[in-house]
Amino acid sequence: MEKIVIYGGVPLRGSVDISGMKNAALPIIFSCILVKDKCTIENIPLVSDVTFALEILRDMGADIKTVSKNSVQIDCTNVRWGTSNYELVRQMRASYYLLGAELGRWGRAHVGFPGGCDFGDRPIDQHIKGFEALGGIVNTENGYITIDAPNGIRGNNVFFDLSSVGATINIMLAAVMAEGTTTIDNAAREPHIVDLANFLNTCGANITGAGTDMIRIKGVKSLKGCTYAIIPDMIEAGTYMIAGAATKGCVRVNNVIPKHLESVSAKLVEMGITVEELDDAIIVKYDGELNKTNVKTLPYPGFPTDMHPQMSVLLCLANGVSYVSEGIYENRFRYVDELRRMGASIKVDGRSAIIEGGAPLSAAKVKAVDLRAGVALVIAALTAEGRSEITDIHYIERGYDDIVGKLHTLGANIKKEYVPDSGSLLKAN
Repeated sequence: MEKIVIYGGVPLRGSVDISGMKNAALPIIFSCILVKDKCTIENIPLVSDVTFALEILRDMGADIKTVSKNSVQIDCTNVRWGTSNYELVRQMRASYYLLGAELGRWGRAHVGFPGGCDFGDRPIDQHIKGFEALGGIVNTENGYITIDAPNGIRGNNVFFDLSSVGATINIMLAAVMAEGTTTIDNAAREPHIVDLANFLNTCGANITGAGTDMIRIKGVKSLKGCTYAIIPDMIEAGTYMIAGAATKGCVRVNNVIPKHLESVSAKLVEMGITVEELDDAIIVKYDGELNKTNVKTLPYPGFPTDMHPQMSVLLCLANGVSYVSEGIYENRFRYVDELRRMGASIKVDGRSAIIEGGAPLSAAKVKAVDLRAGVALVIAALTAEGRSEITDIHYIERGYDDIVGKLHTLGANIKKEYVPDSGSLLKAN
């Protein structure tokens, strides 16, 4: 085990390069199951979730080769149906994309229940609704989800009761080689859905409307291999933007698509931060006192739920009382107890929180409870004078490529240290 140690109070200054988007890389990696050919995926982020995804495919029979530091070649010609590793699948939420990919290739699927961060109830009812509309019969038993389509997968109209990124992606995967045309109504519009559609179209799919609430998929007979680069990670970019503002620094965030970050940029400007948008970079500069503001997370293009904990740290430093409303997940405030250890004044009521800002945070020993909560604690520690320690950093490493190294290049006094587990200590005694 490892922990992150930070001596805070140092403004971040300089530039940082953003990696490929984890939330785009995972569905694209799993969608390679649909392709009986070689796909070279570039700009892959070096995070543990990607490592798990590649290992799952390798266990299923995929031939995976490293092309360069951030590129892999995936050949799923000989992948075997229904053979995903149960324990690996339990490590990550995105493993449910195996359902759509297997259904799209073989007309049936057999996958363990997915794992991932605990944000409360995260049902897959919209996924199931879509699979059933395409002709699938879904059963859950003994920790597995099994889908059969005795009459084959056929295109149909799918209407989601609520916008769901995961369900939208899964139905795209299931329908891309289905007979006929599938229409997804009330589809999610996130950039990684557009990226998946672009990848599949490069492989020969016929998908239109990605990025709108109506996606149309005309089934094709087969897909061919291609070379494709993942889009930049807007959540990683937003995290460094907020870190720069919170530490009273000036940070240039490179390799970004500024349009993807408009909701984050707008809130920072509202709080008094200077934000300059360039073609493929954003410069964030602290420019005096931080103003209070209110934040409500919404599906894209609204303020992203994955930026909620990081933004809460910034609001702790702003003058006055701010309000945060969580519009996506019911249990996203699990990080609050850890922030309180650092002196934060936050009151939670259901899916809303009241943050009394204006006082500096203090150094403390805290632990990550999920991916974005963990990185929020990193930002908090960067602002706090003295030594902070963050444990359970495996959550953070699920989604942030070399966060310690990147923050160090910005001037942070940060390092990783080894933490013996309790079993090792007992053996030593």
